[in-house]
Amino acid sequence: MNETEKLHKRARNMLMETSRTFFIPISKLPGELEEAVMSAYLCMRAIDEIEDNSQLPSEAKINLLNSLSNIMKSTFNEADITALFAPYKDSLPEVTLQLNDWIKLSPHSATPSILNSTSKMAEGMGKWVEKNWNIESTEDLDQYTFYVAGLVGVLLSDLWKWYDGIECDPSLAIGFGRGLQAVNIIRNREEDLARGVDFFPNGWKMTDMFTYARTNLELGDLYSKNLKVGPIYNFCKIPLALAFATLDAIEAGEKKLTRNSVIEIVNEVVVE
Repeated sequence: MNETEKLHKRARNMLMETSRTFFIPISKLPGELEEAVMSAYLCMRAIDEIEDNSQLPSEAKINLLNSLSNIMKSTFNEADITALFAPYKDSLPEVTLQLNDWIKLSPHSATPSILNSTSKMAEGMGKWVEKNWNIESTEDLDQYTFYVAGLVGVLLSDLWKWYDGIECDPSLAIGFGRGLQAVNIIRNREEDLARGVDFFPNGWKMTDMFTYARTNLELGDLYSKNLKVGPIYNFCKIPLALAFATLDAIEAGEKKLTRNSVIEIVNEVVVE
């Protein structure tokens, strides 16, 4: 096994550890597209883990996120990221510490798009750490969910165009990401409140967040309907179907989907 194959295997293992939802659709993508999307997901997950890190003070998070954003805007240099992470090695998870590897995983021609979107995400997350995630209005929530998830939709659309010349509506892509993030906010409500973070705008109840999630997931449904049936279509339909099913399960009093439910939903989408 050569170094490239070892990196690919390590990335797949990390993907499996960090996302049950996205491991399945990413692993079904062909060749270079799988590498590009896996690189994109792990780069953004690496950034997200800094924002969510309970061991780091806000000042350290802001420094890391802003510094990474700047590094990715310039000519990429592995040594810069290695030096940046050095003082925080004991506090950062492996998915973050291996960020250089996830960037190298990407096909060269796709790397600029991945670095650009990840840079914007890091900058946006840094701003929200600075604001202490103080979400007061729907506009605040829209801005937050854009940086942490809408940008993922934009980047994926860029990768579809890079790989297959597919043109996607960016507003639908952003809505898709927002919808998936809103489902995460609903799922993690108790945990977030326990750590002193409230992503609900002032006066919102759970029903309001369900409405926000479903409204944006409907945009994701429109987004997927514009794709031809195949691996990219399946990639989008799988998390979308899982998100809708998760909302239904939570409304029915369950905490999350069972493993069997996940397998059944994935199989239905792929057959479709």
